[in-house]
Amino acid sequence: MYVVTLLANPKAANLSAATVESLRNAWGGGVAEWLNPDIAAEFPLEEVPANRWQVWEDLQTMGVDMVLRLSHGRRKMMLLADMDSTMIGQECIDELADEAGVGTHVAGITARAMNGELEFEDALRERVALLRDLPDSVIAKVLSDRITFTPGGRELIATMKAHGGYAALVSGGFTAFTAHVADALGFDEHRANTLHTTDGKLAGTVAEPILGREAKVAALQEIAARLGITPYEVIAVGDGANDLGMLGLAGAGVALHAKPSVSAQCDIRVNHGDLTALLYIQGYRADEFVCE
Repeated sequence: MYVVTLLANPKAANLSAATVESLRNAWGGGVAEWLNPDIAAEFPLEEVPANRWQVWEDLQTMGVDMVLRLSHGRRKMMLLADMDSTMIGQECIDELADEAGVGTHVAGITARAMNGELEFEDALRERVALLRDLPDSVIAKVLSDRITFTPGGRELIATMKAHGGYAALVSGGFTAFTAHVADALGFDEHRANTLHTTDGKLAGTVAEPILGREAKVAALQEIAARLGITPYEVIAVGDGANDLGMLGLAGAGVALHAKPSVSAQCDIRVNHGDLTALLYIQGYRADEFVCE
């Protein structure tokens, strides 16, 4: 048995009953249940329709996401999340580069790396080198003035943890940022790269080995094994090419506002909703959300 979940951006709240019922009738689904009026609804389905992705594309034009998943084991015991452009709205290295006066150049490299056009590790070394001699105090300034949290992050983590889950932040960014984000949002642990500093300035280098795509996969495997759960019991979320390994290994891999080349390789694609979409996908109703 499968479950079809329809999602709208909570700010738009534009999921209509007509849209839900039209699709349910067309696919011969079971009784629809609203997880949050005008925002999220679901219905059971016996088999995957042949026109699944055509319907997905049609719904995208309406500002609605659609996720089709097996009903068994929907609620996961672990969240593994990327940070940049996932749990926060920015790419930290781009913000640092902007402070250094090379923002446009670095942002271009970041975009190509996240789209899978460049090797992540080499691209990171190149970008970090451009930050050399930037005062390390700029990290606190960027955290204070430039970083914003993606809506729904606190609810996602608090709700999963209230139901016995575990939350890990694994980023190709830097520990100076993941430590702050993990603490603010309630993650249980975080992993990232370490920027080298010398005499109060960024050295233009990063500790090796660099945490990239394979390290994120290893983190999923290591943390899951430590918790005594399988990868199927993990929900992972990210947006870049370096996230594809963990998204493919997790029982539920969510491409959140992802690069097109990344989204195309994932079955769960959320382009309109926020991080609460990951709760609806697991079958949580809005009245079950925990806010901290």
